[in-house]
Amino acid sequence: MNVPTKLTVLRIFLAVVVMVLLLFPFDMVGVEFPVVRTFIDLDLRYVIAGGIFLLASVTDFLDGYIARKYNLVTDRGKLLDSIADKILVNPILIIFAAEGYLPALVPVVIVGRDIVVNEIKMEAASKGKVVAAISSGKVKTAAMMVGMTLMFFQNLPFEYYGVRIDLFFIYFATIMSLVSMIQYYSQNKKILFSDDK
Repeated sequence: MNVPTKLTVLRIFLAVVVMVLLLFPFDMVGVEFPVVRTFIDLDLRYVIAGGIFLLASVTDFLDGYIARKYNLVTDRGKLLDSIADKILVNPILIIFAAEGYLPALVPVVIVGRDIVVNEIKMEAASKGKVVAAISSGKVKTAAMMVGMTLMFFQNLPFEYYGVRIDLFFIYFATIMSLVSMIQYYSQNKKILFSDDK
């Protein structure tokens, strides 16, 4: 494995660690995370998970940057990168929605969009065509990671001013996910409906 692929695998591992931190019933094994007192109460478990999520998000930028700069782009790397992004974002969005931090519509739209885009990519691949990532999809991913990082930290420091910047980025990313889905479809519909095998 080259360095970008190792960073992608690291992102998958970190995503699993974040999910364990958020879902494991620590209280049942006698582990209690203290609350950090500021002008709002911060759950230390979410602060730790947020730090790990931020680190994982940085690897998403680094693996692509290194792969492009040193000509290390591979089909395996592109596939793993796409999988890692979804493992990092989608389960945590579902957890946020289950905890009441987000409307359930957000993960429904994001997961639904991913299913449609993956189907477009797989259908194109079956006909020997490679569907490259598009700019609107990259904007969606970046905005979502910023919004989710802020949500882990209770929207600080913007919460102090009563401005929900975290939700702004997440809602913007949700809209961009639909925009990118439409673009993927419009750019590849000829391939999808062609008779080429």
